[in-house]
Amino acid sequence: MPLSDTIKTLIRNAWDDGYPCLLASSGREGPNITPKGSMIVFDDAHLAYWERSKRAVLDNLAGDKRVCVMYANFKAQRDGVLESGFLRFFGSVELHESGPLREKIFSMLLPREQTHAGAEAGIVAPARMCPARVALFGAGAERDHVGAPLRSARAFERDVERK
Repeated sequence: MPLSDTIKTLIRNAWDDGYPCLLASSGREGPNITPKGSMIVFDDAHLAYWERSKRAVLDNLAGDKRVCVMYANFKAQRDGVLESGFLRFFGSVELHESGPLREKIFSMLLPREQTHAGAEAGIVAPARMCPARVALFGAGAERDHVGAPLRSARAFERDVERK
């Protein structure tokens, strides 16, 4: 499902607008929810962020790649920009510490994120997302919420190299 230009812009500007995206993950120590000021829409199927804190989220992702990204903006709903003040994206993350995908996503970040302390040591975290109220995850799930096959990380990287 293609994301509208409005949603792409809201997510890109979320931190500066005062409505940061929140990333939820879960691991051995329990759930974690953290703001991600670098969150961007990479393409219609992927959100991405720059992981530089390297704390609880990375620990959680070592055991469970599933995440939820939430964008909440009731003002946008009241102003008629969004139908709902909540956007939830469910998906799974693939971490990239080097390579063309890391460099491509870094180039798409806002200058604030590219020049932030620790930016050069960051890990790119693209996530294949299912924008929906409910997403089903089962052992070895091979299809997203609309029945489309999930792409492998290798196929995803080939697509990035073509862009």
